[in-house]
Amino acid sequence: MTIGQAMEAAVAHHSAGRLAEAEEMYRAILAQMPGNVYAQHYLGLIQISRGQREEGLGLLRASILADPANIQFRTNLASALLEMGDAPSAEAAAREAIVWMPTDAQAHINLGQALWRQSRRDEALAAMTKALELQPQRADACQHLGLYLMDMGRTKEAVTYLSRALQLESSPANFANLGTAMLKLGEFEQAASLSAKAASMRPEMGEYQFNLGLALAATGKQMEAIAALKRAIELRPNHAEAYSKLGTLYKETGQLDLAIETLRAALALQPNYPSVYHNLGMVQASMGQVPDAIERFRKAVEQDPAGLDGHSALVYTLYFCPGYDGAAILREHQEWNRRHVSPLVRLVQPHTNDRNPNRRLRIGYVSPDFREHVLSFYHVPLLSNHDHQNFDIFCYSDVRKPTAVTERIKGYADNWRDIAGKPDDEVASLIRDDRIDILVDLTMHMANGRPLLFARKPAPIQVAWAYPGTTGNEAIDYRLTDPYSDPPGQFDQDYSEQSIRLPDSFFIYDPLTSEPAVNPLPAQTNGFVTFGCLNNFMKTNDAVLDAWAKVLASVPNSRLLLLAPAGSTRQRLLDRFARGGIDTSRIEFVGRQPRPKYLETFNRIDISLDTFPYNGHTTSLDSFWMGVPVVTLIGPTVVGRAGWCLCCNLNLRELAAQSEPQFIQIASDLANDLPRLADLRASLRLRMESSPLMNGKRFAAGVENAYREMWRRWTGAGMSDRNQNPLP
Repeated sequence: MTIGQAMEAAVAHHSAGRLAEAEEMYRAILAQMPGNVYAQHYLGLIQISRGQREEGLGLLRASILADPANIQFRTNLASALLEMGDAPSAEAAAREAIVWMPTDAQAHINLGQALWRQSRRDEALAAMTKALELQPQRADACQHLGLYLMDMGRTKEAVTYLSRALQLESSPANFANLGTAMLKLGEFEQAASLSAKAASMRPEMGEYQFNLGLALAATGKQMEAIAALKRAIELRPNHAEAYSKLGTLYKETGQLDLAIETLRAALALQPNYPSVYHNLGMVQASMGQVPDAIERFRKAVEQDPAGLDGHSALVYTLYFCPGYDGAAILREHQEWNRRHVSPLVRLVQPHTNDRNPNRRLRIGYVSPDFREHVLSFYHVPLLSNHDHQNFDIFCYSDVRKPTAVTERIKGYADNWRDIAGKPDDEVASLIRDDRIDILVDLTMHMANGRPLLFARKPAPIQVAWAYPGTTGNEAIDYRLTDPYSDPPGQFDQDYSEQSIRLPDSFFIYDPLTSEPAVNPLPAQTNGFVTFGCLNNFMKTNDAVLDAWAKVLASVPNSRLLLLAPAGSTRQRLLDRFARGGIDTSRIEFVGRQPRPKYLETFNRIDISLDTFPYNGHTTSLDSFWMGVPVVTLIGPTVVGRAGWCLCCNLNLRELAAQSEPQFIQIASDLANDLPRLADLRASLRLRMESSPLMNGKRFAAGVENAYREMWRRWTGAGMSDRNQNPLP
């Protein structure tokens, strides 16, 4: 065999992955011809792939010294250095290759990769762009450029290059990358289709199964997503992110015990994983384990001090936990503000809105919940009753999947802006361009809120109206409340905002349906009284359960119908009631239900028992509307005075207790007065409909008067925009 034939055979072995055979032949060639630069170079590549880096780099550099004009040698050296993680040396090698051959696209690709790994993003983009100019059909350059742009948040631009990469090369990686970009853009169906294609081409790739799971979850196909994620974990048992997402899906599908188990598995793999602590906290809160949830949220904040989601979940959840008063909750919110808001507020520019105190005002509402959501029962009666002659209504909708309710609310707005997927700074610029006078936060610290949008202060006056607590956000000037939730002069020190009291109620309600009808009192047919609570189980705690047990003990043969998650949570409740001397056959559970079925469940309940320290809000409104009176206990924080507000507006103050013994007595007395219960059941819906709680016109007028007063203060005070604390 000649040297040429031996070299040809060695390269064939090398290309086929038979490295041992290739190495043996390269060494044999070098033994006969020590100066054979190709055998030297290719042997160097094999040695590097086997971890023999020093020897391998020595061989590569020796081949380049022998043949300095060989661009392939130079680009292979840069590629090898990239594979070894030595980005600065790879950059130097790529630049030397470009000096020898400025038109070599691979050299520019290597340079782009080396620059990107050194976080020199703009230079990396320029290098990849140059590679494509030189060789427009390079799918790998398109792929790199698309991935870089996506990582920089420029997803729409990224899609252009990733689509081009896929057109040039129908590889599973290109399908997967484009699917990821579509997922970021909210094009969930396309994302699922592309991810499914990648997974079908390489079913053994755990990462592709993971991407598919994410896309399926985004389209609402939760069970299919669970299957894909379980497959991803089978293929990559150490995939902590797959465990994390699987855990959240178990939560969403009501499998809370599995969610806990799966999220703990994620933490076992990656103990310093802030989003898993956050997700674990959310599951524990859903199971009524609020103190444990708070500890998980604190851990998330500890692991990621700049992380917003975990910190917002922490401050919101404090309202649900016994033992925190308004002052303690405010301190936690102020720390949240210091970390996340203050750095942005310092950059706020002055506002130039026309200060005419009597002109038509531009009001902006920001929400991700202009859809089938519990808050829509508040949004509709306000937005549908605005005075459009004096107020120009803008809705900034962060809804990715519009629904019939979205379209209904859209009809109440003078101007509709879709902001789903848009970054906060872009939305802030849009709001400034719209010259909004008063911007209203309808989400605060609840899911999918935009607190850092408000931190940018795009409007001169900003207001919170969602749940009745504080935002802690120094860029929010006012919070709407009422004289029952916040008696004047008593609790103003608990909020970072100034409280503006509406005439009657913080709450306004429209059930958005007339069905189902109120049925006769169940106790008259059953022969026993059924107490119930259909509140979010997160509002339940040991003190609440003990109080309910005492109510049951005081009313022989009574029953309790309770919304609680399936699994260990229900068993824990039964055990607790049993320890309180309550026969567990008197306890019945229901799970989360579609709204029509949920409302029908009230037809089985005679008396609703409220939670504390966080009272029922919408659930109590639903209960009263379905003819079921709510016995409430007035709490130490504003969320615990919701029941008192509702009772006052319904002229049913006798249902509100000042202490636990009084709570038990009120419930017991009511249960033992079936004629009174029957009268209440027959009259409560009419009482609701004729009360301020369902008078949308009166409520909207009160809110508009509040807006006008805020505006009068802003225009009349002459204060700079950097000091927006309104006059008392």
